[in-house]
Amino acid sequence: MVVAQYKVTSDPQASSEGLDDMQVTSTVSATLSVEDDACTVPMKKDGKFTDTSDTECGEPIVQIPHSIKNPTSWCETLLHLLRGNVGSGVFAMGDAFHHAGLLVAPVLTLLLAVACVHSQHILLKCARAVSSKSPTSKPPDFADTVHECFEAGPPIIRKRAGLAKTLVNLFLCITQLGFCCVYFVFIANNMKQVMDEYISPLDVRVYMALALPPILFSSWIRSLKYLAPVSGVANFLMAIGLAVTIYFSSQDLPSVAERKAFAGWTDLPLFFGTAIYAFEGIGLVLPLQNEMKKPKKFAAPAGVLNIGMTMVTILFTAIGFLGYLKYGEGVAGSVTLNLPQDNILAQAVKLAVSVAMILTYALQFYVPIEILWPSVRLMVFPQDADEPAKAAKPRAFAEIFFRTALVLFTFTLAELVPQLGLAISLVGAVSSSALALMFPPICELVLAFANRDKKKVSVGFIIKDSALIILGVLGTVTGTYCSLRDIVLAITQPGHISGGH
Repeated sequence: MVVAQYKVTSDPQASSEGLDDMQVTSTVSATLSVEDDACTVPMKKDGKFTDTSDTECGEPIVQIPHSIKNPTSWCETLLHLLRGNVGSGVFAMGDAFHHAGLLVAPVLTLLLAVACVHSQHILLKCARAVSSKSPTSKPPDFADTVHECFEAGPPIIRKRAGLAKTLVNLFLCITQLGFCCVYFVFIANNMKQVMDEYISPLDVRVYMALALPPILFSSWIRSLKYLAPVSGVANFLMAIGLAVTIYFSSQDLPSVAERKAFAGWTDLPLFFGTAIYAFEGIGLVLPLQNEMKKPKKFAAPAGVLNIGMTMVTILFTAIGFLGYLKYGEGVAGSVTLNLPQDNILAQAVKLAVSVAMILTYALQFYVPIEILWPSVRLMVFPQDADEPAKAAKPRAFAEIFFRTALVLFTFTLAELVPQLGLAISLVGAVSSSALALMFPPICELVLAFANRDKKKVSVGFIIKDSALIILGVLGTVTGTYCSLRDIVLAITQPGHISGGH
């Protein structure tokens, strides 16, 4: 167990004190840099916010319970970050490059990666700021951070703190359940290609139905402890799948001149939706940092976040570039679908990544269950809110029924939209962009203006955050429109969407 004590101070020298000498009990000196001053959150006293300078010696000591039975090391956290970001979206990057162009897409991918990682750093900074005003609470998650930031803002913003928290949880649920829908489509498309070689071709929806039972059974596992071995197997299979996919995509490459350098403005929203879907891992950063033995090393310049996301960006760019260069206009919504039909290794890889997605479904499903089930439980069993003894009762059968209904909901949506590329782009545009690019800068601006009497808010600061918000809004609106438009065309005019989408 690690018990962390956070000391918030304005002494710049204290910021150099690290966690290198941490033992069972560690003291973390988390200081705010000059940039962080804009995100200082006033302490809450008797229900009202007051300046932190009125605490002991002007340097408030804030006890943040950080009770972790099995804290993770730097390397373990890096592996978790990679696993959380490298999913079905990585195989869709070839399709993303097809929508942007071979030369334009790498540049846009790098810029989008920088924007997403910067937003993740903003979220971590805001969480560090708001944690100073809640001495007895657990480290804040994404929704809690947004709520507390709004609570610290001007009165007109403070009134909407509850709404902001609800929206974050809503987008988290949409994103994670969207991932689950895409997993059904991803699994079914890969299974269909393999099985069509040996039996009579069947509709892709049949393979979605075949994937339903194992996914349904895995969703009944209610403890992350029992999902850990499943995740380990999924990691192994995914690593094999990536290695073999890169191998096949690197063979007999055509000239770069044979591919479009820029695909045109019309398809750029589809690139954005697919790419932001692949990069959407902002919901992981706070839980991963909170689980670390040395949390300070998560967001450091050479910390887990920067190094991990650099590796992810390189991998995404490589898969996207090679996938589009190799297969051109025929690149599929998942590049695994372009692998040779008559090659046993390629066919085995399609099955391996399909199994990996089946095993990963329960992990993605865990987040919306944690958000939705407590509210649903109180609706069904209102008495649980009144008596602690009843509140501690697991209600296992009711929860399993709810989990089953939610799995069937994602299955139904996947059956309705079996075009993999469009499903991925829609999920990314609708919710991932809001979480990754809009909420963190909004929170930073709210905190900055809440403290403008102590530190002037610079024009550059406002422009930077506003640019991130505008990028998120444009991506959401245009990406959602283009994805829905093409989905309607794909349903009403079968065969309209080419390239295996």
